[in-house]
Amino acid sequence: MNYKNLLLSLLGTFLLFQPVFSQEPQVIDQVVAVVGKNVILQSDIENQYIQYRLQRGISGSAETIRCQILEDLLFQKLLLNQAEVDSVTVTDEQVNQEMERRLRYFISELGSQEKLEAYYNKTITEIKNELRRLVKDQMLVQEVQNGIMSKIEVTPSEIKSFFKNLPKDSIPMVNTEYEIAQIVKNPPISIDEKLRVKERLYELRKRILNGERFSTLAVLYSEDPGSARKGGELGLYGRGELYPEFEAVAFKLKEGEVSDVVETEAGFHILQLIERRGDYVNVRHILLMAKVSPEALEKARLELDSIAGLIRSDSMTFEAAVEKFSDDPNKSNGGLLLNPYSGGSLFEADDLDPQVSFVVDKLSVGELSDPVPMKTEDGKDAYRLLMLKKKTTPHKANLKDDYNRIQSWALQKKKQDAVDNWIRNKSQKAYVRINSNYETCPFKFSWKGE
Repeated sequence: MNYKNLLLSLLGTFLLFQPVFSQEPQVIDQVVAVVGKNVILQSDIENQYIQYRLQRGISGSAETIRCQILEDLLFQKLLLNQAEVDSVTVTDEQVNQEMERRLRYFISELGSQEKLEAYYNKTITEIKNELRRLVKDQMLVQEVQNGIMSKIEVTPSEIKSFFKNLPKDSIPMVNTEYEIAQIVKNPPISIDEKLRVKERLYELRKRILNGERFSTLAVLYSEDPGSARKGGELGLYGRGELYPEFEAVAFKLKEGEVSDVVETEAGFHILQLIERRGDYVNVRHILLMAKVSPEALEKARLELDSIAGLIRSDSMTFEAAVEKFSDDPNKSNGGLLLNPYSGGSLFEADDLDPQVSFVVDKLSVGELSDPVPMKTEDGKDAYRLLMLKKKTTPHKANLKDDYNRIQSWALQKKKQDAVDNWIRNKSQKAYVRINSNYETCPFKFSWKGE
């Protein structure tokens, strides 16, 4: 079993089941295995094998890869069987919400609902029916996975024991890592600029009410690149998935009605309701964003330049300057940038934003940059100072410098052991039958069953 892929699934990483409505040529189907009431078909293996070949290339023989895929599927079906044994349930609302989210992903990747239907040669209703079953099964599987994994922790003694038992030649190298802090200045957007944007939207709204197509104006003027190319259409969204101000207006509109101007964190919008299905709405929108003026940006740059002067002359510590001057909402940790992949404050070069990497590569530890331009999380222009707090050299992992990393490895190992033990136990109690063509597979586990 490919444990890396299994662990990603178990830890809740975004996993998109390959739809059974693949457009690849279909093989003559047969039942390959049965786990409880759940069957695995030859086509299930072949569809995943095609995706493996397209996405990763071939490493190992085709037979070996198909055996690995089958064992992964056996594990998934074993989890699903356990969900049935334990009477685990998920609501129709939960399933529909997740299904619509995935459909939006598919449609955004292909460009439109029509292209999705053409790609799979199925109607949207047929696609939804097949995807709904897959989503429900995966959500049930996830519930059982959470039960296996959720309470597993590692103690300091277990971490030390794990590291001590690693073969010396298996201790991995740790690449150069950077710890970086920042002081951010977000220039305010003027009232005049906000009024200008609102007036522009009112002009567009008037043109729509006078007969011009909302979708055409969205393509021409909307600053939401994801929806503009689709005539402003967002697709179905449920309650709680949109900006509160946006959602409040969307659910009050009648079909075809155009809203007044709405302000959200993203900017200013006008909306048109396409359809409403219970607690889901599909709207078009045109987004215009108020811009920071060049004068305000220059003022922010000069302010940071003055702050940098105070720090460099030892008139103020960097930490005190963060607390007093930074507009970063996450400044409570001393201005440290947090790595979204690890949750910690250390970054490998590949994890850094290219602009940040370019700046800090030229800094010595403890050195402060000049003001550099940036984009905030909501896409606004701003400036910041960057300080390189720490830079490690490539080295073999050790407990002193890499405790958190080793803790993560030890936790993964403990979770793997828990999963392995669960499979060994449950696979012997469940009804499992495997086609004789696959009985010679070099499985990691014994799948004899009852």
